[in-house]
Amino acid sequence: MSGTTDTSDGRGSGRVERRRDRRKAEIVRTATGILAEAGYQGMSLEGVAEKTDIAKATLYHYFSSKDELVAAALESLTQEVLHRLAEREAKAGRAGAGELLAALVDEQVLILTETAPEVAAAFSWPRVWPEAFEELMKDMRRRHDAVFRRVVERGLAEGEFTCENVNVALQCLHGVLNQSAVWIRPGGRPGEREEARAAVVACALRLFV
Repeated sequence: MSGTTDTSDGRGSGRVERRRDRRKAEIVRTATGILAEAGYQGMSLEGVAEKTDIAKATLYHYFSSKDELVAAALESLTQEVLHRLAEREAKAGRAGAGELLAALVDEQVLILTETAPEVAAAFSWPRVWPEAFEELMKDMRRRHDAVFRRVVERGLAEGEFTCENVNVALQCLHGVLNQSAVWIRPGGRPGEREEARAAVVACALRLFV
């Protein structure tokens, strides 16, 4: 009919893209789980395809190589962590630097030990990664570090923090956080994990005052 626009092709294309995005996200989640359990060496495209219930040939429509899929999985984890930290920071509102740093440390421990333990398996625990991932992981660590660094530098500028060497203190902070994923384990008496998390927060804050 004159004066009308046929949008059926656009709608169909949109549905195809959404299905493709959902399948791609499912593949990345599957790869992330395998990486957390078995590491880089233990992950294969065959294993991902089998767990995702697709043919290996179909997998190549989404990712051209194992390394491309691993990079996507690592980036997905990084984005999840940064998103959770940003949400916690937003909830803190106009809190001072010390209160905000405590909230971020608490959230990071929650991420590593409860809400996204795959992050600990990928970034906190000793893993053997190919040299090709060295710069990629450095960039991801820098973006993560920047969240805490910004708060620490604010605390120093406002006189709330007094640490002499920010770089050393932040490295120690990341060490404390990474180790929390090792010794704060599931189980235990009621409230034990919360107490351990509070102790990590208190220890972390002492690095900056």
